[in-house]
Amino acid sequence: MAEGNELQIPRVKLGNQGLEVSKLGFGCMSLTGAYNSPLSEEDGISVIKHAFSKGITFFDTSDAYGPHTNEILLGKALKQLPREKIQIATKFGVQRTGFSNMQVNGSPEYVRSCCDASLKRLDVQYIDLYYQHRVDTKVPIEETVGELKKLVEEGKVKYIGLSEASPDTIRRAHAVHPITAVQMEWSLWSRDIEEEIIPLCRELGIGIVPYSPLGRGFFAGKGVVENLAANSTLAMHPRFQGENLDKNKAIYSRIESLAKKHQCTPAQLALAWVFKHGEDVAPIPGTTKIKNLDNNIGSLKVKLTEEDLKEISDAVPIEESLIPMVVEWDVIKGLQRINFTEEEVSITIVKTSRERILEECSLSLFGKFLTTIPFNRRAARDTMRMAWRMGSDLKILEVRDDILQFIFPIEFQMQWILNNEPWSFENHLLRWERGLRT
Repeated sequence: MAEGNELQIPRVKLGNQGLEVSKLGFGCMSLTGAYNSPLSEEDGISVIKHAFSKGITFFDTSDAYGPHTNEILLGKALKQLPREKIQIATKFGVQRTGFSNMQVNGSPEYVRSCCDASLKRLDVQYIDLYYQHRVDTKVPIEETVGELKKLVEEGKVKYIGLSEASPDTIRRAHAVHPITAVQMEWSLWSRDIEEEIIPLCRELGIGIVPYSPLGRGFFAGKGVVENLAANSTLAMHPRFQGENLDKNKAIYSRIESLAKKHQCTPAQLALAWVFKHGEDVAPIPGTTKIKNLDNNIGSLKVKLTEEDLKEISDAVPIEESLIPMVVEWDVIKGLQRINFTEEEVSITIVKTSRERILEECSLSLFGKFLTTIPFNRRAARDTMRMAWRMGSDLKILEVRDDILQFIFPIEFQMQWILNNEPWSFENHLLRWERGLRT
């Protein structure tokens, strides 16, 4: 099913405001370096042009990618393509205030300045779909979307989207101006949005744009699972380290077996699983390789039944898809504080009392899995010993049955912040973005 005649990529409508895109989009982030080294300008443009030649018209970027260089690259590619046939999605809201300092900004003034800057970098007259990249809790969403509404009225933006927003924020934003699409991580590896976000989007008539639909490349093939490239920042990702990697290899094996049954690759099956969830879904997998792009396009030939969908979903239960990213899912609401001083980072986590009670969390610093930290006094000494063996100056300040506090030197700060997307850094406070949606 992975091979065959030239495929016509279907069109889908995102939301009910009129935006129509290719059913398979293309995430441009990796072209200028994300989990990998950046491509040359010539090679990056070639990938974009190849995607368009195959029927992909929906291209996703952000002013934060690079920063800025990703939009510039896409803009140069657009000069060689028919603009009227392409849907550009870009984002604003993640503001870099220094080499290692990033903050979220949703103020009306910043929204407008970002839009004008993106239009200039892309060298276009309008943006088809403009997302707030991350929600700014200091600014009422009504004010942010109010300014976006003005940009729509002025013709600078056609449609409005949100990325990584909570149900309450989505509903409030939609009341100010119709939200056309919500972009969230959704894959066999990350399924928490199925509980509230997806039903809400369908209630309000909002399209769904899954990013990382291949689990940050995990389902792309054994090369990623078993042998990450030396320059890949995925090696820093807790899902690719220690016991987590072993668990995820078992998940991959299940999907690989099911892919053989459907005569396709694991990546194609993972994408087909996303497609099967509805005609209001347009995933945006990215790649730097044309062969992987063609493989992704081949996923549209994989036809699944409802029974197939259930079988695949059962192979990766939601609870298994929550294997930790940076901090275990169940401690996100217990994450009290991560403070920076000039010399150290202090982290305090309180165990929550949710249904699945957490007994430990995983810590990854400076490109390597450091240790698993138990909420258990008896294990504190072993934890510190392991940290010492790993060459870290991690110090446990307090470990009780319900609280954990530890510090580590500031030299770990830079790489950790820059290479772990779900965190934001503002006023010496490192904050989890993805789980604690606002």
